[in-house]
Amino acid sequence: MTDFLTIGESVADIVRTPGRPDVAHPGGSSANVAYGLARLGRPVTLLTQLGQDEAGRLIRGHLASAGVELLADGQQGVATPTAVVTLDGRGAASYDFDIGWTLRPVDVPAGVRHVHLGSIGAVQPPGAAAALEVAARLRGSATVSYDPNVRPALLGERAGAAARVERCVALSDVVKASDEDLAWLYPGEPAGEVARRWLGLGPAVVFVTLGADGALAFTPAGQVTAAPVRVEVADTVGAGDAFMSAALDTLADLGLTGAAARPGLAAGLDGPALASMLRRAGTAAALTVSRAGANPPDAAELAAALTAAASAGSVGQ
Repeated sequence: MTDFLTIGESVADIVRTPGRPDVAHPGGSSANVAYGLARLGRPVTLLTQLGQDEAGRLIRGHLASAGVELLADGQQGVATPTAVVTLDGRGAASYDFDIGWTLRPVDVPAGVRHVHLGSIGAVQPPGAAAALEVAARLRGSATVSYDPNVRPALLGERAGAAARVERCVALSDVVKASDEDLAWLYPGEPAGEVARRWLGLGPAVVFVTLGADGALAFTPAGQVTAAPVRVEVADTVGAGDAFMSAALDTLADLGLTGAAARPGLAAGLDGPALASMLRRAGTAAALTVSRAGANPPDAAELAAALTAAASAGSVGQ
């Protein structure tokens, strides 16, 4: 039995930093979210595609180390996707992908309370159709979240990409996007306007992450702003996925996963609850960017960082 099902790509990130040897890290947005949830103690299954190759073995071992269960569609001969991740002098990442996504519909474990869709796996054909079919099928018993995690090189023309993203938004109860995602999808449109329009498609809450400037949460009742968590950045790989994992973990703590919670989801995410969720998710992201690769905190690390921040805040008052 699993509480969370994440659906999407697993990718071997070949991290390239000027003046250093290339280093391979397990990655992929949906795989990172699954790993982050497992590190926080949540039973989680990842529906993905992995090859019987070196990159696949690397990712399998990584996910197993946190307790992530893997679910495959039975296809043979697939190759594990890869991405060359180039870091600039500030640790910001750009990506060059070699990825195929041919997922087919599968039977899923019993007891899933929440489904997470992510990034490439939710919009790239032909596998995106199967990912959306599974999420739509489970929506009768589970809540759904989505992170577009936009990769422009894989999305084709902008209008079609935005339409595919909006189909995923309409399927979801919780959506997270970065300001960079929104700027590419809707050039010149303020992030807050996009978030409010997305709320009209169906979600109870839309989170917008702002990198070093913090994060925002939008609900039909209003907006909550979170200040950034200051940290020395090693690289930004996996930061948004760590944010998503911690936000979903907090949602479960609040008893707001599962279809039965849907009618009360918006009411349960009031100002204080959203502020706490943003603080926890932002701290998880900060811990991740403070070290190399998509390496989110476990529950003890996150709790310690939040306690330290609270103590520092009380001393400063």
